[in-house]
Amino acid sequence: MSRYIIDKSKLIENIKIIKDKAGVEVIGVVKGNGYGFGMCELAEILMQNGINTFAVTEVYDVPLLRETVMDRDILVMRSTSIEEEAEIIAQNDCIATIGSLSAAEVMDKVSKKLNKKTKCHLKIDTGMGRYGFLPSNVENAIKCYDFENLDFCGAYTHFSSAFHNAELTKAQLEMFKDTIEQIKKAGKNVGILHAANSPALLNVDGVTLDAVRIGSAFTGRVITKGKNPLNRLGELQAEVIETKTVPKGYSIGYNGEYKTKRETKIAIVPIGHFDGFGLQKGKETADFHSVLSQFKHYLQKQHLTVNVNGKEYNVIGEIGLSHTAIDITDSDVKIGDIASVEISPLMVNPNVPRIYK
Repeated sequence: MSRYIIDKSKLIENIKIIKDKAGVEVIGVVKGNGYGFGMCELAEILMQNGINTFAVTEVYDVPLLRETVMDRDILVMRSTSIEEEAEIIAQNDCIATIGSLSAAEVMDKVSKKLNKKTKCHLKIDTGMGRYGFLPSNVENAIKCYDFENLDFCGAYTHFSSAFHNAELTKAQLEMFKDTIEQIKKAGKNVGILHAANSPALLNVDGVTLDAVRIGSAFTGRVITKGKNPLNRLGELQAEVIETKTVPKGYSIGYNGEYKTKRETKIAIVPIGHFDGFGLQKGKETADFHSVLSQFKHYLQKQHLTVNVNGKEYNVIGEIGLSHTAIDITDSDVKIGDIASVEISPLMVNPNVPRIYK
């Protein structure tokens, strides 16, 4: 059976590196099933290592995360005008994101019905183009502070290009600061301010403010301009379940596109597309370099490898839904040996067990 192995001690090293680098409060972002590491498993380790505020984007994650982090703060990074979603956020004592007047109206209405005040963070859109008030519409942002059942305790923005454009990131930060100053001049208490995500923390100086929001950096899989000190974590493992020898010219895998060039000994590993192997995470940018990288990946797809006993073996034939064949000719690979592949946790099927060692 396949499983995704995460080195717990190296994860703890990553947490320490990030905390030291930030020098301010670290908000642990555990969206996307904890960036593929398991939402609750990752949150538990983050708590054990001094992180006490968490963030998700999907409202359906809230009840389960609340059970795990108990009375710690949960920021829901979604400005929603859907009443049912607002109720889940308020009922679970989360911090709501308010990025529009309609979101404020709905959250205020729900909070009044539940007879509670809901903590909120104001969202300013400085160029991401999703949730948040435009700086030119700061008047409406200021109006949100007057709702009786909303308790604003923070404000934030989101950088769009911190992995490759420091100047744009700094410009977004200045735009955010200018907007916040206008809100302060209107007599409103903005609370804790945060803007930096993982790429911003590692690539751009002077962006930390009062807190940073970190997710991908915990896994060590974050886009940086140069080498970073983080441990790159996670590998998919399974045992070799079968070996056999086939003659020269024998077809391997679907479509018969691959034919052996000699008598070949093969091993079957129960890892395939269903597990996430052979899939590629899409790039967040579509510049020339990323397009070229994907083209190279396509050309080199036939050279995918699987590691067995510390040695890389070529994948032969098409990767199947649940199985992959590798060429182990002239090796001592045997049934039961551990096979592993390097793969982004975001690509791993959520049903594959995450095992911390």
